[in-house]
Order: sequence, then structure tokens, then C-alpha cells
Amino acid sequence: MLDKIVIANRGEIALRILRACREMGIKTVAVHSTADNNLKHVLLADETVCIGPPPSADSYLNMPAIISAAEVTDAVAIHPGYGFLSENADFAERVESSGFVFIGPPAAAIRLMGDKVSAIKTMKEAGVPTVPGSDGPLGDNPEENLRMARSIGYPIIIKAAGGGGGRGMRVVHAEASLVGAITLTQAEARAAFGNPVVYMEKFLEKPRHIEIQVLADNHGNAVHLGERDCSMQRRHQKVIEEAPAPGISEEERNRIGSRCVRACLEMGYRSAGTFEFLYQDKEFYFIEMNTRVQVEHPVTEMITGVDIVREQLRIASGERLSVKQDDIRISGHAIECRINAEDPKTFMPSPGMVQLWHAPGGPGIRVESHVYSGYRVPPYYDSMIGKIIAHGDTRATAIARMRNALSEIVVEGIKTNVPLHQEILQHSAFQAGSTDIHYLEKRLGL
Repeated sequence: MLDKIVIANRGEIALRILRACREMGIKTVAVHSTADNNLKHVLLADETVCIGPPPSADSYLNMPAIISAAEVTDAVAIHPGYGFLSENADFAERVESSGFVFIGPPAAAIRLMGDKVSAIKTMKEAGVPTVPGSDGPLGDNPEENLRMARSIGYPIIIKAAGGGGGRGMRVVHAEASLVGAITLTQAEARAAFGNPVVYMEKFLEKPRHIEIQVLADNHGNAVHLGERDCSMQRRHQKVIEEAPAPGISEEERNRIGSRCVRACLEMGYRSAGTFEFLYQDKEFYFIEMNTRVQVEHPVTEMITGVDIVREQLRIASGERLSVKQDDIRISGHAIECRINAEDPKTFMPSPGMVQLWHAPGGPGIRVESHVYSGYRVPPYYDSMIGKIIAHGDTRATAIARMRNALSEIVVEGIKTNVPLHQEILQHSAFQAGSTDIHYLEKRLGL
């Protein structure tokens, strides 16, 4: 087992990793910026190393500083969490070449899945269903691109191969706009990602966002932990997630899950990962793979009893998965609300001093947060300050428990999006389940 690791992240995910390490007897090193010396996990870690000033580029994205922190503390591994450097293949390579264990997939898998064109090609070869599209980068021949779009059928979407997080996408509804849209998206992709390659796909008008959680070790074992529904989104950012997805049958779950497992084995994947799909008319269409632990991993943990972060640490230690596919059972329903320090109406960030923090409790409630009374939310990073997870025997029970939790949470001194969550849970469409990815934005008039 790894005896000491560097946690190369901040906030609630850093605290989540630290808690898993403490359970397993692993010592921790918290690296942090000068703005984060009072983070909860920094206060609890066995050792701490300041790696730079507040800007992420000078701290949490500073590869040499993070690797140096591992060297000076005699750590043996680095856990990147999510965001920041977690899906940076160059970082994974540098960690390994420096003699440390990267707690995540091989750099080759990160690179393969980080390029959407190569990812789609890999999924097709593994039998994972994909959205009808160009099956590769678009060329410079306008007539060929027009012909391809006609064969796919409008509306279509132009996507940057190196994109992500909702960036580098443009929907085209009519042929007259296609050539210009391709040129513009290529220019944006070059500026934002350093990669001008774009590709074309059928634009699904009312899809849901369904994702499959997988785990794979170095011994040829892989499992899926069922699906999550992450369709409640604003500007391609998830707001509420739940598991299992309403309306997905066990047969559908096993069919798509087994294909994801097969893809993991064929590409030599290891650690935790998530296959993301658009789901419409009972068909799954692969869009991307996240090669890291997800923000919403707790809902899967609640319904399966599998500790995903613990499994990551075991896999990185060279151990086999602690579960087999036949061991996985779906129990009840779980919902997660992301709590952000932001105005619930304008969505403007609301950094500042948390004068009073009171976390909710009760049966089936789990709170993942680094916040405490007296903590100052800095203005430099993502506005998420925590997550509330509610679990119940049924979806209705999980919703009822989440309502209770949202009514109990107290956050004074800053604004949060708790009122937005309370409003969404009252919506008849959410209560019925199966809302598509455009629902929330239409409801908010965005």
C-alpha cells in the first residue's frame, strides 16, 4: 500500500481524498496556494507545502512545484483529484518519469480520451455506440463537408477535438451556415485549446446526459457501477446529479455497462473513469470519457456501497479491485445538489467570509464540504463550496430527504444557490424524472 501521497488539489475533493487516506493509514501531503492555507484538508494533513500564489497557473497547475513537493516530503504518489491537472497527460507522464505513482489512468489513455476524435474512434472499435458523425476530423473541402452534413441530417453540431466543459461547440441548423460555423469553430479551438481540429456530429435535440462509472485495475479486471443522470445543467455545467437514472432498465444498464467495461480492457485503462453519453429514444450515444474521479461520484457510492476513491488508491498500489461485477447491486436512489457560492438569480460568484456554516443531517444525508464558520471563500477558483447527497429506498424518499436537507443548511455571509435547488426540487418535471439537458436553461430563460 502507498505510505504517503501528495493531494494535488483543493476544496471538497482534496478533503475527500484525505479522509480516504486516513481510513487506509496513508499519510498525506497537502499542497496549497497562499490563498488556501486555511483549507480544512490543509489543516488536517500530515504535512503541507505551499506551492505558489493564488492564480492556478502559479500553484495548482504548476507541475514542477507539485512534483518538487512530492520529492521534499518523500511521498510516493500524487492524486490529482478532478479539474486542474487531473486529465493532463503530460503531467501524468512527468509524475511517473520522476519516480512517483500517478493515481489515475496511464498517460496514453488520458491522451487517447482527451482527443474527442481518437476517443470516438476507440469507442467504435470497442462496440460502444456513438453519435452519427464525420468519424474523424473535418477536412478543408467545403463541398465534402456539406455533403457529409446532408447525409447526417440537420441540425448538426461542430465540436473541437480538444474541447471540453461545454467549450468549442457550435450548432448548425441550416446548410447556409455550415461553412462559416466550421471556420469559426476551428479558429476558436486553435485559440482556446491549441488544436484547430474539429469534427461533426448529429445534434440530438432532446437528449438526457447519462454516464457510466467504471473501475479497472492492472490485473485485467474491470467493472461498471451503473449509471448516473446528469441532465440538470446550466451552460453545460451540472447542477444536480442522481443515480440510478430514472427510466433506465436493468437490461439497458447492463448492455451499455458491459460495453464500457470492454472498452476499458481493450485500451488498457486503469483507475476510475466515466463514460458520458447522450441518451435519446432509448439509445446511448458516446460523447466523451472523463479519465478521473467525478464531482458526482458520491451518488454512485451511495447506491452501490463501493468507495471509489479507496478503489483508486488500491489500484494505484497495484492491488486488484475489491469487487467483481456480480458483486455490484443497486440499492435505492441517491441525489446530489452542488452548492455554489453564487447569486441564485444572476449566478455571479459570491466570495467572502462564511460567518456561519451549519451542515444538514438526518437519515440518508451525506455532506461533502471544506467550508466551516469563519472560512473565507477565495475569488480565484471554482465557486463550488460543497455537495449535499441524499439517499433513500426510493427516488421519492431521496427527494424528500434532499428537501429537508436544503431547508436545514445555513450559510451566512455569502450568497449560495440553495434557493435554486429548492425551486428545482419543486418542479413537476423534475419530480417526474427524465428531464433533458436543455430543461433547466429553458426554465431559467437562458
